[in-house]
Amino acid sequence: MSLPQFSLVSRTQGNNRALKEGLVKPTTFEPNFIEVDPLIAAFRRQVRANEFDICELAITTYLCAKAHGKKFTAIPVPLVRQYHHGAILVSKGSGITSPKDLEGKKVGVNRGYTVTTGVWARGIMEEQYGVDLKSITFVLSGDEHVAEYVPPSNVIPIEAGKQMEAMLLSGELAAVIGLETKNEAIVPLIPNALETGLEAYKRMGHYPINHLVVIRDELIEAHPDLAADVFHAFAQSKRLYVEQLKAGAITNPDAADKVHQRILEISHADPLPYGLEPNRKVIETLISHAASQSIIPKPIKIEDMFVKSTWNLVG
Repeated sequence: MSLPQFSLVSRTQGNNRALKEGLVKPTTFEPNFIEVDPLIAAFRRQVRANEFDICELAITTYLCAKAHGKKFTAIPVPLVRQYHHGAILVSKGSGITSPKDLEGKKVGVNRGYTVTTGVWARGIMEEQYGVDLKSITFVLSGDEHVAEYVPPSNVIPIEAGKQMEAMLLSGELAAVIGLETKNEAIVPLIPNALETGLEAYKRMGHYPINHLVVIRDELIEAHPDLAADVFHAFAQSKRLYVEQLKAGAITNPDAADKVHQRILEISHADPLPYGLEPNRKVIETLISHAASQSIIPKPIKIEDMFVKSTWNLVG
């Protein structure tokens, strides 16, 4: 008897490569891998049309989507992690030298207010630097994946015809979060951003999560073993990757590989744990940021984020 085939969207990277290359196989279904470039286009398609059976999705987009009743549910597979201290950019010579200097000013946000990098960066500003986020006007360059979402009153769209980079260079914006630029006149506000992030890891154990994996609710209901099977497939693929990290066997490591390696050296443990419990602290921190920034209307229990059959899984 042939297995059912389900569509699966996930950008190829170290921790899912073995799954995508067929070295690891699920036991209850055949994955039909669909490539979407850029990946954020898949986020929008999933949120607005529930288009894919299994899909990588930004974690705060997911929180916002669930708050608006979208019919998919996550499993605790943090596919992408990243430090965001370097995401807050300023213009050289602007006189902005600390996140506190941004209070009372306009700060740009690349794309939408609910973008995960923005949520983590604002959390850093508030939690680690004492910034009053409500005093800042956040200017968005795009709209939200979740069309129903209404941002707080201190969030406004960019004026028609204007560009974030030009507004930053002119001083109209004091900073921009998440801007992609090669302009040497634009620099991170927080110096030595990666080392600062790693120091935060040493203090708090936080390796921020950017992306999870979601599954359409109708499939979860129709196939009770599916969520655990997807979890185990991704976890096995990740374990093979971590073994390569430990052996120093990654060929041409990219920036993410190098950060994972640093975390491994600091922790002497799996730098990319999957499961609810190993990630409880970092996810609860993000839930707190999401609630305080009005991404979601109120804090939620971490268990409510995930398929029940995966609550006790660790990989």
